Amino acid sequence: MVDLRGRDFLKLLDFTPEEINHLIKVATTLKKQKHNHESHMYLKGKQIAMIFEKDSTRTRCSFEAGAVDLGMSATYIGPTGSQLGKKETVADTARVLTRMYDGIEYRGFDQATVEELARYSTVPVWNGLTNEFHPTQMLADIMTAKEHFGDVKGKKLVFLGDARNNVANSLMVICSKLGMKFVSCGPKDLWPNEELVETCKEIAKKTGAEISFEEDPMIATKDAHVLYTDVWVSMGEPMELWEERINLLKPYQVNMKLIENADKDVIFLHCLPSFHNTGTSIGKEIEEKFGIKEMEVTDEVFESKYSKVFEEAENRLHTIKAVMLETLKK
Repeated sequence: MVDLRGRDFLKLLDFTPEEINHLIKVATTLKKQKHNHESHMYLKGKQIAMIFEKDSTRTRCSFEAGAVDLGMSATYIGPTGSQLGKKETVADTARVLTRMYDGIEYRGFDQATVEELARYSTVPVWNGLTNEFHPTQMLADIMTAKEHFGDVKGKKLVFLGDARNNVANSLMVICSKLGMKFVSCGPKDLWPNEELVETCKEIAKKTGAEISFEEDPMIATKDAHVLYTDVWVSMGEPMELWEERINLLKPYQVNMKLIENADKDVIFLHCLPSFHNTGTSIGKEIEEKFGIKEMEVTDEVFESKYSKVFEEAENRLHTIKAVMLETLKK
């Protein structure tokens, strides 16, 4: 029996395959209840704090709406809304919030910060995103794949682009945990750090997973079941990086050629937001400066039948609710 009561949710390396699948199963139940308009206020009366050093749409809305669905109230603490790291240490902030709230979410920069929050907190701490890992996103990704394929064991997932980032790192972890075939496809200079690779390969020996790296996108995507990409420049990075990244990563754009090279039932996933057109201020700026209308994925793929990005985005809500419920329930 899986029992996650009182546990922190900081990175998926801390969880067994059974525990990960359990969270996705709970999320599936919660999704059905939500769609059927069935009350599921299992945590009525509890309160959570949400610390956001980085702005967010999906993560904030999922924690906030999810808390309400479960009967809780939530306090949003934005990038300028607390003294965390400025006038107050992480340890002191944790010890204050612990006395007021039943759970603490953190979305920010260093993994060390969320780990320190958890060390000094007596209530569960959840990682909404750090520079190193994005574990709540992964649960939604795999839930979406399961909805499409059923069992994901043995399925091939290819990440295209900057494979050092938090999303790529976390995909490699969850694929190794669940016995999937993970291919990191991008320039060799942007492959993940060797220590994490070796950790995932050790896990893969026990689960039957496969971890591999490839620079040629046509080789990497052959017969793939999931094509996944992310923005080429992370939030907060200077505009000077864009030209360099565009030139470096342009060969790894997800387009219909790669979709047609993959399995006939392939799906496309993206954690969002995505630069697939010029409908945003940044998108227009990129077009003006560099003459391109699309970046990591073409609009044709993003709007196609293969794209499950909005199902994936919705599943952030259900999987985050599962994490809160399973760690806070009595």
